[in-house]
Amino acid sequence: MKKGLVIVESPTKARTLSRYLGRDFAVKASVGHIKDLPKKELGVDVDNGFTPKYVVIHGKGKVIKELKQAAQNAEEIYLAPDPDREGEAIAWHIAEELQKTKGKPRRFHRVLFKELTKKGIQEAMSHPVELDPNKYESQKARRVLDRLVGYEVSPLLWQKVKSGLSAGRVQSVALRLICEREKEIRAFRPEEYWTIDAQLKKPQAPPPFKARLQEFKGEKLKISDEKGAKAISKELEGCRFEVQSVQTREIKRNPPPPFITSTLQQEASRRLRFSAKKTMQIAQRLYEGVEIGEEGPVGLITYMRTDSTRVSDEAIKAARAYIAAQFGEDYVEKGARKFKKGKLAQDAHEAIRPTLVDYSPEKVKQYLSPDEFSLYELIWKRFLASQMSPALFDQTRVKIKAGDYLFGVTGTRMKFPGFTVLYDEGQERAEEEQLPLLKAGDVLELVKIDPKQHFTQPPPRYTEASLIKTLEEKGIGRPSTYATILSNIRQRDYVRMEKRHFVPTELGMIVTDLLVEHFPTLFDTGFTAHMEERLDEVESGKVTYINLLKDFYGPFSKSIHRARQEMRSLKAQGLETNLKCPKCSAPLVIRYGRSGEFIACSRYPDCTFSSDFERDEKGEIKLVEKEVVGVRDCPRCGRPMVLKRGRYGEFLACSGYPGCETTMPVPTGVSCPEDGCDGELVKKYSRGGKPFYGCNRFPDCKFATWDEPVAKECPKCGAKIMVKKGNHLKCINKKCNANLPLTST
Repeated sequence: MKKGLVIVESPTKARTLSRYLGRDFAVKASVGHIKDLPKKELGVDVDNGFTPKYVVIHGKGKVIKELKQAAQNAEEIYLAPDPDREGEAIAWHIAEELQKTKGKPRRFHRVLFKELTKKGIQEAMSHPVELDPNKYESQKARRVLDRLVGYEVSPLLWQKVKSGLSAGRVQSVALRLICEREKEIRAFRPEEYWTIDAQLKKPQAPPPFKARLQEFKGEKLKISDEKGAKAISKELEGCRFEVQSVQTREIKRNPPPPFITSTLQQEASRRLRFSAKKTMQIAQRLYEGVEIGEEGPVGLITYMRTDSTRVSDEAIKAARAYIAAQFGEDYVEKGARKFKKGKLAQDAHEAIRPTLVDYSPEKVKQYLSPDEFSLYELIWKRFLASQMSPALFDQTRVKIKAGDYLFGVTGTRMKFPGFTVLYDEGQERAEEEQLPLLKAGDVLELVKIDPKQHFTQPPPRYTEASLIKTLEEKGIGRPSTYATILSNIRQRDYVRMEKRHFVPTELGMIVTDLLVEHFPTLFDTGFTAHMEERLDEVESGKVTYINLLKDFYGPFSKSIHRARQEMRSLKAQGLETNLKCPKCSAPLVIRYGRSGEFIACSRYPDCTFSSDFERDEKGEIKLVEKEVVGVRDCPRCGRPMVLKRGRYGEFLACSGYPGCETTMPVPTGVSCPEDGCDGELVKKYSRGGKPFYGCNRFPDCKFATWDEPVAKECPKCGAKIMVKKGNHLKCINKKCNANLPLTST
């Protein structure tokens, strides 16, 4: 007879548990959440203790039925979703459903797997705990808070700006950071400054080295223009260069701590170019289990949602033994290295580490995809390095006197590589000179003076890594939410990516401005961080669910009421600009259509002028008319056709507008694939604003496709065209399964 039923949230995890628990336990997967708030209504009774109305998620009825059948003869039920607040909510909802099951009385246990290894699983099963009502209440409070904000604020944006927009309690704060950084960049005015380097050498001791001018008569020197730089350079050419002082000291660089969720996302972004979402998806697979040959499914890493750098003593001992065996005793830190707990860390789980250090990246490489291997190697090396000895350097600082001027140069030489033989953080560092042996009083030979012009730089735009770091430092959100936040703001077209940096769109900027104007406290970084602390207090039992929501909802509901009355409608009025309509001289405004923003005349519909636009580096608006290569001239007046954007997407318009008002769909340059048709495929838009591609001979030819066509013959069946599907090309013929990499075009 089975000892009990174990329920986890994924089939992969279920397979791993089945292997280690054997026949003593039945294992079933719930496939994530089985309940959530309803999609088409608020789902929260604000007048009755903020009671949430949880409903079974569409498609999960079958899962619940299977779980109930499995639970009929089980007296002991072990709920083992992920060991965090979200996992607690999944466990709680499963327990609620299974309590309704007919049959024997049953006892529920909560099992917290920190690592999916045989030892970790058996230890967790031997020490089950009770369901934690405070942790569940905390997760419920977060879900209700997010629902109240999203379902109260988002409709305002639909009404005032554009349908389909969303606002989020944490998402909108992340977007605000991006937009405020963009405003800093636009407002930035570069300042000129100059540096002067002296290329010097010690007689009979090549090679030459560079020293930088730092002081004049004991004061820090600032050179603001070319005239000053040239005057100083000329004066220096007649000076005697003599070493004033030489200071050498040993410095050490300690290894970084093992990964937590946020630092893993940052490093994977910086080193591997992975998005936060991709990083977490891969880490989840490594945690749940990978088939390792005859060993079966093996969980390769510990739980990947954590804010703690704490590591078990057993894991530290294993790491130190491995380092000694592979690198030698000199590479093992003298005492077990432990890292300080972060100020905001909940410290519920260990750091992210390999479950067994013996599973080296090379040993398991054949069982992993390239992306899985890259991430696992990063985690494995970072953990091992955290217990290795520091890298040691000799750093030499030299001061060189030239008349009333003082130059400085720093040279560094590695004495012992320490942890860097395995894991070098790879951060960009200033190039340091290789210095000859110098002592005070040495006279140096001047090779040349090198003045250089520079300009101060604006603050950089956020990357995924730097934004995650900022969110973490400010206490906004939780590590497990960062991937979803960054994914959401991209999907909503609030930002676009340029060279891996976030650039806010026009829509993102105006949505942020409206939200900050009408909800200054709600979308403030300090308030959002404070709310995270309050959610932690619910988990610890210091604050009740109802009191937290009451404190929040009173001021929030008043702000919502005012915003409904006072928020300006961009749908009706558009966003004002300082430009005039070229057709009627009325003010131009920015409007938002189904396919994006565009410039239009404020007198619409009396004046129908519209145009695409862009902003320069200072945020100034410029109208854009793009000529489309290969498009014939206007059939009416012979002038070039240009690409424009209107309420329903892109279209071609005569460049002679307003004198000529000819328009037509955008051609693709791809011939219609229908037999006997000599038409061309053009880009059109459905009633809902969704782009599709149809024949320009319509209605005589009714060929159409949702996918972008490519003028490439199918190599398998000979079909005339193929279509883009993600990063691949697929045959237009549905009966043909040809699939080519996009690069093959």
